[in-house]
Amino acid sequence: MPDAGYLLGLVLVSAAITWALRAVPFAVLAHMRRSPLIGRLAAQLPLGVMLILALSTLRGVSFHDTDRAMGFVLAVAVTIALQLWRRSSALSIVAGTATYVLISTTA
Repeated sequence: MPDAGYLLGLVLVSAAITWALRAVPFAVLAHMRRSPLIGRLAAQLPLGVMLILALSTLRGVSFHDTDRAMGFVLAVAVTIALQLWRRSSALSIVAGTATYVLISTTA
C-alpha cells in the first residue's frame, strides 16, 4: 500500500488537471466571443445540425410503404413550419418527433 503522501500527491495532481481541463475552455472562450466567425457560426450552426439530422433520417426511410412515407413527410413539414414560425429548435424537434410517433403508431 502506497504511503499517504503519495496518495495525497496523486489526488492533488488529478484535481489540478481536472480543474484546468474545465477552466481552459472558458478562458479561451472569453477571447473568442468578439470574433465575427464565432458569431456567424453561433447563428448558423443550429440550422445546419437540424439539416444534417434530417438528411441522415431520410436515409433510413422506405418510401415503398406509402402510409409511413406520408407520416414522415407530414412530420418533416411540421418541423420545418414550426422552425420557420417560432425559430425554436427544441419546439420544432419535439413537435416533429411527436407527430411522426403519433402517425406511425396509428398506421
